[in-house]
Amino acid sequence: MTDLSKPLSGKAALVTGGSRSIGAAIARRLAADGAAVAITYHASPDRAALVVKDIEAGGGRAIAIQADAGDPAAVRAAVAKTGEAFGAIDILVNNAGIALGGAIEETTFSDYERMIAVNVTGMFVATQEAVRRMKPGGRIIHIGSSMVRYAAFPTASLYTLTKGAVAGFNRSLVRDLGPKGITVNTVHPGPTDTDMNPNGGPISQIVGPGIAVGRYGKDHEIASVVAYLASPGAAFVTGAEIVADGGFSA
Repeated sequence: MTDLSKPLSGKAALVTGGSRSIGAAIARRLAADGAAVAITYHASPDRAALVVKDIEAGGGRAIAIQADAGDPAAVRAAVAKTGEAFGAIDILVNNAGIALGGAIEETTFSDYERMIAVNVTGMFVATQEAVRRMKPGGRIIHIGSSMVRYAAFPTASLYTLTKGAVAGFNRSLVRDLGPKGITVNTVHPGPTDTDMNPNGGPISQIVGPGIAVGRYGKDHEIASVVAYLASPGAAFVTGAEIVADGGFSA
């Protein structure tokens, strides 16, 4: 019988970009629900160590792995290390992402390549490697963006392009993985208080009035949606795109 207080007991999860903001909240929530959790980080070892420390203080298991999400070899190694540490990978959360804004005519090709490498290629490689190790009951959860539903301001076309790729990958991948008993879903956060888009920052001045609930989202609220999709109760949910944006794109 499943422990309702620890629905992910015995499961192993990998959260890419799990050292801060939404990624860190997801890692902590999955651990609180009983999963052993690996997180990747690129340039914030102290913050990654703090996430691991917090999880272990709560009685959980966690490891931090340095891996640039834009480096396919590093991503492959991170998936392998997770499998070696925990003996399995049951849950993959493709959270790592960057946002390089700017007018389309001023966007450099190097910025384009970097965004594609992190937000698209990294996601693809992590998914491919994780699926090779997953058993029936596995969960793939992508973190997208409500910008694919409603682009509220200029200078974000490159970011939205990459998140649109996430959404397309999600829809088609269900046909490949459904017969294997693996679900694939995407969570599209809206305006959420993060390092990249802080409440009170310049973007919040533009989008704030359009949020139906009258406030920015919190990272733990996005983590709650991810936790549901990772849970046994979501076994029949696949191919879904859940928009968690306080009604911003309604």
